Amino acid sequence: MNEEIAEKIKKMLVERLRIPEDELNYDSELFGDDIGLDSIDSIEIIVGLEDLFGVDMSGSGKENFQSIRTLTQYVEEHKED
Repeated sequence: MNEEIAEKIKKMLVERLRIPEDELNYDSELFGDDIGLDSIDSIEIIVGLEDLFGVDMSGSGKENFQSIRTLTQYVEEHKED
């Protein structure tokens, strides 16, 4: 996992969604019991990743939104160098 990408995603989640940084680790379940995000938050994540990395996540499966780790993997596979 690319640590630099993961840290940028974590920072974006803290800033855009006001998640306390100390509650967020790479494997926190974003839409489950850990963080409890909702569908509106997923739109913010999509926009944030497009802004940061130029990655289009619209239409991607919910498995990509599970955690910072899965978001990082998606970005690594789809970002343009």
